[in-house]
Amino acid sequence: MALRTAGEDPGTVTEREPRDATWFDGFFALHATAIHRYFVRRADRVDVEDLSAEVFATAWRRREKIPAGFELPWLYRTASYVLANHRRKPTLTLLSDYGSEEGAQPARSVDPADLVMTDDEVRRALGRLSARDRTVLMLHAWEGLDGEGLAHALGLTRGGAAAALSRARARLREAWAEDH
Repeated sequence: MALRTAGEDPGTVTEREPRDATWFDGFFALHATAIHRYFVRRADRVDVEDLSAEVFATAWRRREKIPAGFELPWLYRTASYVLANHRRKPTLTLLSDYGSEEGAQPARSVDPADLVMTDDEVRRALGRLSARDRTVLMLHAWEGLDGEGLAHALGLTRGGAAAALSRARARLREAWAEDH
């Protein structure tokens, strides 16, 4: 199907690649590692593959709605929704998790982000930030998003994303300064 975009020279016609199984195979090969890493940093290792698969299942169902040129930011935004839904699901706690001591707490899984951030001061400073500020900073620092990509992942305009990143950086500096 030939498409012409606004502002394009009338003589220029752009071919849009059909979003079929072949397209999706390439799309998956290009972005699977990034989405996998996104979940490794944020979820229990046992859930990473399932969460990644859910993102790509959603991408397949909505492939015609994924904006061209913003595929990875779209995937990150979808991944954030999948992770939020996953965290809302009730989990079973086995009695064996409580141990034999009275009042013992269930075993807790370690947040992969805590494993990556070994510096206690950085962890404390990030812990003082809102979840939104942490998300903005991590998408920028860990996932390498900025500009339009960050805006798309956050569902904001480019200016809104830049402002959110600036505010998050300022709050991180303030939190860091409290410790020093």
